Amino acid sequence: MDLSHIRNFSIIAHIDHGKSTLADRLLELTNTVEKRKMRAQVLDMMELERERGITIKMQPVRMKYQTGGGDYLLNLIDTPGHIDFSYEVSRALQAVEGVLLLVDATQGVQAQTFTVLNMAREFNLVIIPVINKIDSPIARLHETEQEIMELLKCSSAEILRVSGKTGEGVGELLEKIVTRIPAPKTEFVGNDPRALVFDYSYSNHQGVIIYARVFDGEIRRGSELSFSATGDKFVVLEVGSFLPEKHSLASLVAGEIGYIVTGLKRAGQAKVGDTVTSVSRALPAFPGYREPEPVVWASVYPENADDFTLLRQSLERLRLSDAALSFVEESSGSLGRGFRAGFLGLLHLEIIVERLKREFNLTLVVTTPSIGYEVKDLATGKTTLIYAPHLFPADTRGYEVMEPWVSASIILPPSYLGNVIKLFNSHEVLLLTTNNFSEDRSVLEVELPLRELMRHFFDELKSVSSGFASFSYQLCGLRRAEVVRLDVLVGGETVAPFARVVSRAKMEEEAKAVVEKLFKVLPRQLITIKIQAQALGRIISSRTISALRKDVTDYLYGGDITRKMKLREKQKKGKKKMQNIGSVNIPPEVFLRMVGSDK
Repeated sequence: MDLSHIRNFSIIAHIDHGKSTLADRLLELTNTVEKRKMRAQVLDMMELERERGITIKMQPVRMKYQTGGGDYLLNLIDTPGHIDFSYEVSRALQAVEGVLLLVDATQGVQAQTFTVLNMAREFNLVIIPVINKIDSPIARLHETEQEIMELLKCSSAEILRVSGKTGEGVGELLEKIVTRIPAPKTEFVGNDPRALVFDYSYSNHQGVIIYARVFDGEIRRGSELSFSATGDKFVVLEVGSFLPEKHSLASLVAGEIGYIVTGLKRAGQAKVGDTVTSVSRALPAFPGYREPEPVVWASVYPENADDFTLLRQSLERLRLSDAALSFVEESSGSLGRGFRAGFLGLLHLEIIVERLKREFNLTLVVTTPSIGYEVKDLATGKTTLIYAPHLFPADTRGYEVMEPWVSASIILPPSYLGNVIKLFNSHEVLLLTTNNFSEDRSVLEVELPLRELMRHFFDELKSVSSGFASFSYQLCGLRRAEVVRLDVLVGGETVAPFARVVSRAKMEEEAKAVVEKLFKVLPRQLITIKIQAQALGRIISSRTISALRKDVTDYLYGGDITRKMKLREKQKKGKKKMQNIGSVNIPPEVFLRMVGSDK
């Protein structure tokens, strides 16, 4: 098809503003999906996506649209809305010429609306503002319109009103996509192919299948191509588009979006953001490629030690379709063999764990998520990334410790400002600016350590704002960290899985909390058990669990008191001997409750 009749676009929005529902109506109106096959969230292919009502995996789709100007191909990339997948979203936006900025009429502009809008502006995309859910009885149409006008500096006439649920206004939206989003352009003249990889999947039969936007040339079956970042070469087995199921085509030409079957079978060969070119590499790679870096780490162990091999195979299988997942084998004396895995964020971790349970029938122990610290030995100048708490230096004198920070936007009603400021004090939050975004909403720009963000900050923010606050963040670099390693000793022995890195200022509070928790879950035994929390070489908190005692005189009725005294003295000596040679047995369920994620 002529380039002038192709439109490539994406829908960007805050979470739960109705992206997938609007996509359903677009597919319905363009007759891309037959009515008998239509269902809610048709582009969300995974059961987990439909169950949670969120988009986890990107899904492109090609729609044919007829209007007075002729026949058009509309290529939509439905992207995840959660901040954990922001890098993948940014690569998808590089593959299109325009976006629909969707805002929920019942909620108005939210924190992540700012984030996704900034991404679209980075790539100089045409932005079509759309107010969704106009059919809702609690829609704030006038207020939402004013917020969008303030945000985009646009007029009321440029803002479209639609209902993804009823389809109202979607026909007009399709017309605006054709008239306002520009047609794709090619940078180089000739037949040399060049395409951007914005996502990929894996098939047992076909290997890695990359989702790509072709910018130059033509890609057809039998083409010899290579990845710019990895250098891996392959012969194209098949190309096609998404309708939304895969539909084989003779070729993909410049301006089109589709899939390319590579036949590659190893993890790491395809990467989001990589460039696919001819083997001769006649055309340059696209700029801005970077490896997705893990932000959060957690250890994953099989509850049944016999499932270790299955867990490794399952993680390897998931990594074939998710390059952001990384893992290395590790061993714990108490939990056995497992893996230390890296994730893009807490939602990414939650999704991977859920998929391991559902798709591979694994029962898992997942430790509390932690972040990575850059620890520099000032004597040698050597810098080490430490993401396991028990490997963190017990004494940080002679070391410089750096930790990741995030910059964040919070939108909330002004009446909750006092409660939120109090919350900031307990999470080391730096308040940078406060602005009134509209009559009834304020925008706070803040910075805080990633460590504190993971310490239930978002849950507490929702709680103190009665659910009205919205929150969006991005990493903003490393800063000096005032943290210490907190060790837990049971019976005088350090238990490595219980170790954690905590703020120096909250050291005593954290020590008391972990000791109290262990005191409640550790069962009494035949010996006295001392539970201690230690940091900076000193004991900060301690509790003692008394030994189980049996009444050795229970079977005696009456008689000489001296006999009872002898039995008690004998028991006392036995207890003393056991105390000297005995060891504490920590049952597996205690580890589950102590190191398990709070999720």
